[in-house]
Amino acid sequence: MANAFFGFEPFDYGRLQDIYVPFEGYEKNGGINKGEQTQLFGLEDWGDLDLLCSQYGYQDTTVPEKGVLLSEDNQQQQPYSDFGMLDDFQYNILSPPFEAPEDSVTLDSVLTELSDYIQPKNERSYPTTIASLELLNGYKSGFTKMNGERLNEQHVEQLKIVDYQRLSTEEVMRVAGAQYIQFSIRNDDNLSMLSNPFVCAFSGLKDEETKDVELAHLLLAAAEKIGYQQFERGRRLLNQCAYMSSSTGTPVQRVAYYFVEALQERIDRETGRISSKGTNKGRPPMDVDELMLTPNSAILEYHQALPFAQMLQFPGVQAIIESVASAKKIHVIDLGIKTGITWTVMMQALAARRECPIELLKITAVGTKSGQRIEETGKRLASFAESMGLPFSFEVVFVPNLEDIKEELFHVEDDEVVAVYSAFVFRTLLTRSDRLDCIMRVVRNLNPCVMVVTEIEGNHNSPSFFNRFIEALFFYSAFFDCLEVSMDRGNENRTTIERMYFGEAILNIVATEGEERTYRHVGIDVWRAFFARFGMVELEFSHSSMYQANLLAKQSVCGSFCTLDTNGKCIFIGWKGTPLHSLSAWKFHQI
Repeated sequence: MANAFFGFEPFDYGRLQDIYVPFEGYEKNGGINKGEQTQLFGLEDWGDLDLLCSQYGYQDTTVPEKGVLLSEDNQQQQPYSDFGMLDDFQYNILSPPFEAPEDSVTLDSVLTELSDYIQPKNERSYPTTIASLELLNGYKSGFTKMNGERLNEQHVEQLKIVDYQRLSTEEVMRVAGAQYIQFSIRNDDNLSMLSNPFVCAFSGLKDEETKDVELAHLLLAAAEKIGYQQFERGRRLLNQCAYMSSSTGTPVQRVAYYFVEALQERIDRETGRISSKGTNKGRPPMDVDELMLTPNSAILEYHQALPFAQMLQFPGVQAIIESVASAKKIHVIDLGIKTGITWTVMMQALAARRECPIELLKITAVGTKSGQRIEETGKRLASFAESMGLPFSFEVVFVPNLEDIKEELFHVEDDEVVAVYSAFVFRTLLTRSDRLDCIMRVVRNLNPCVMVVTEIEGNHNSPSFFNRFIEALFFYSAFFDCLEVSMDRGNENRTTIERMYFGEAILNIVATEGEERTYRHVGIDVWRAFFARFGMVELEFSHSSMYQANLLAKQSVCGSFCTLDTNGKCIFIGWKGTPLHSLSAWKFHQI
């Protein structure tokens, strides 16, 4: 039974407003013209399907026998409102004509799906997820620049981008989300206009971006159908998404490719085409934690290209170093050791310490799988410590499951100062609260001077499928955008990371339920409430820790896109303003 403590309220579209941060302030070299006025109009007659078609670039003047999504290259579009996120966002949602597969969505079927949103009030009831859409009107989100700075300009009447800059993957999703909301609101066959102090005009989306927006919108529509168990409609939309997506294309096409796979599997599970224990049409699930134990070219290149790991490791190690400044014997308990590279950083820092020289650094690794690989990690660490002239010992506590750990399994001497390190461990235990409680009781009895916790900063534990889908779509869109910036599209290591790591997580979050759903990321506020139950207090990271993380970001080739922020005393590491990881430090309150 899922732990209610980690549950979430049913999804409301106010969260969409928070995700789809308005685009004002998104510019290149400050190219904004605030003086130019552009008259914009919204859709006024939802009963006019011809207008609806032209909004999407679907022309019913030419409908082939098998039916394809068509658009005319030079069709002039009427702009429309996006309801408080991209008010009067002006762009052409046009794509060059393309050949569609035999099982693709026909024009008539697309209009059937979209017409669900525009039926008269007495013929259609609102889905519960749309009931709170009016909350968008109350949101006062600031505008996010590429450097993460937030602007709160309450009196801007109109902005126009005059210097084009390519939209990121997540921003494409925002545009699609705005469209999705637009088709989800109507008032007596008319579009319900939500007031917003911002009027924004965009023009000049490239053909590739336009196709990406269309793909993302269809993906959102398919997910909603599946959420309401309208599987045939969802499958038809997914067939079109499958045709438009690609594991080797744009980042939007790539992330959509894995979400399409996950949604297709969810349909198969719900309709009984595959068993609930089956995964990805019979392919056994990959053990990502097992893969992480062994360094491979894909992971090494990922860490070389992106500084996330270093930005998390260095401040975390620094927090431990500062907490054990007066200790001569240090005992670090790693609840989920992988390659051990984190501790080579610590060894260098301890070896350079002149005051209070180290008599012993002991690392105890907790393992549940591949004991041999953990032993190999220990040998590498011992060799590195020897090269640094550092007294070192390595022990392994091997248990079938993490909840099986007991205090007596750890050999802690009276003169040792204990520190606990948990990197992406606790999220694996969210299916059952008793497992987390068990571990925390053991940790508390070990009396560490500090516990450093690194976790995914996401909200992927909602019991609502559609909530989870939305959160995961935006979260992993940011990750796929990272790889677009740092690796070539044809890079095999990039494809491996997207398939074996991100793709597996997407599949698990979207397609599975119950205890099978092991990817249950939650945000720092949830962890704060949980740790508070055990009398833990949060520690603030030093200026030195923040400086090191900033420096690592700046030294990276793509460091200008990496964002470092604080949430209370916690550190957020993100991409273009989207938090991806959290780093926090804790100690038990001494009564």
